[in-house]
Amino acid sequence: MRKFDTKVQHLKYKVLREVARHAWNDRLTENILDIPKQIVPGNEPTMRCCVYKERAILDERVKLAMGGDKTNPNIIEVISIACDECPVGGYEVTDACRGCLAHRCEDVCKRGAISFDRNHVAVIDKSKCVECGACAKVCPYTAIVNRTRPCQNACKVKAISMDEKKAAEIDNNKCIQCGACVYQCPFGAITDKSFILDVIRLLKNSDENKVYALVAPSISSQFTYAKLGQVITGMKALGFHTVIEAALGADMVALSEAKELSEKGFLTSSCCPAFVQYIKSAFPQLTPYISHNLSPMATLAKYIKDTTPNAKVVFVGPCTAKKAEAQLAHVKEYVDAVLTFEELQALFDSRDLELSGLEEGVLDNASYFGRIFARSGGLSDAAAQAMKELGIDFTIKPVVCDGIEACRMALLKKSKNALDGNFIEGMACIGGCIGGAGCLTHGEKNKAEVDKYGREALEKTIGDAVSVLNYEV
Repeated sequence: MRKFDTKVQHLKYKVLREVARHAWNDRLTENILDIPKQIVPGNEPTMRCCVYKERAILDERVKLAMGGDKTNPNIIEVISIACDECPVGGYEVTDACRGCLAHRCEDVCKRGAISFDRNHVAVIDKSKCVECGACAKVCPYTAIVNRTRPCQNACKVKAISMDEKKAAEIDNNKCIQCGACVYQCPFGAITDKSFILDVIRLLKNSDENKVYALVAPSISSQFTYAKLGQVITGMKALGFHTVIEAALGADMVALSEAKELSEKGFLTSSCCPAFVQYIKSAFPQLTPYISHNLSPMATLAKYIKDTTPNAKVVFVGPCTAKKAEAQLAHVKEYVDAVLTFEELQALFDSRDLELSGLEEGVLDNASYFGRIFARSGGLSDAAAQAMKELGIDFTIKPVVCDGIEACRMALLKKSKNALDGNFIEGMACIGGCIGGAGCLTHGEKNKAEVDKYGREALEKTIGDAVSVLNYEV
């Protein structure tokens, strides 16, 4: 078993690996029904109440590995049949209720949702309860608890509710496709669509097209069982013509964004697609402040498409929201597909590539500042450096937002003209890209790995990194 944080990730990986194996061998159509039986052989269940339910859920996982519901624009989907083990959720009275005389819970409830049974134990009427939590706060025994479902607790934009069958339901108008719910669901009932088949099709036609892989700098904290250079060699063995650091696109963006900020006086960053979508859905009045720069992924992909005939571009990173970004009208002409690190691992193993036995390739395109875009605060540091290199007389006062809740507070302050800053760096995931849902591993150590990776290019300025491109701001 590879290094994954959870068994849910490992199960998802096994489905992706088997789908990829069938696709490489052109056996997908005729053998698609065999995949669940390959993962759960025999007649004994390993995860659910019965083997038949397990395989029915695996059928749905296979569909998502093949692209999911084409009529649903959201990258994130719910496997309803797998979403039946969590409690309904909300505030509940536990056995700790002593049936006291004070009845503070009843007094504080403005909706009249609390009554008492014949044993004087509090009872909550769910049809009246609005989940305000006031009763829980005043209970002297802490007998009232909030049993929030993991997916709802993970979703900080409140895009998840329960349908009539008590399965999770996603509001596409609120969802920013960050994938937090995907990583936190203990049953893997919420997952992201995969475009791994699109990537395989590109690689199988690599004789006709040069397939470029743009690798996110957060890769430095992944694939811990092999060296980074071996990962690069493995990608070329898959059929990628060239592997380039997406951090080079970050260098390009840092220069352009620094200039735009100095000209406009205030900006919100455009690198994190989940953050950009959150502004548009929750704070539409602030949309004009979003940087007009494409993300590092799209910026570098555009450069490649503009300068290389017959090029195809695949972004590889930790982000589910990047899959959604690649579908946008102004991006899809540059980015042909997006893979997560989870999916890249499945691709390696679908070809039986043992990375630790490969020679080390080289990945050295970007500056220190481009590489640290992967963690919270990196973009602001890069923008300040870019202004210094460009000789721009402007003092950047960044508001670094680590996670979507911090983003909400900064945007709320800006909407009320109470923000002390002129640049909002928004990262939807805690820690930045290193906290993305598509990572193999998550943890504080990832930040140290990214900084270490960045220091290996410390001798380069941003200008040095982009000079080979003849890139002009």
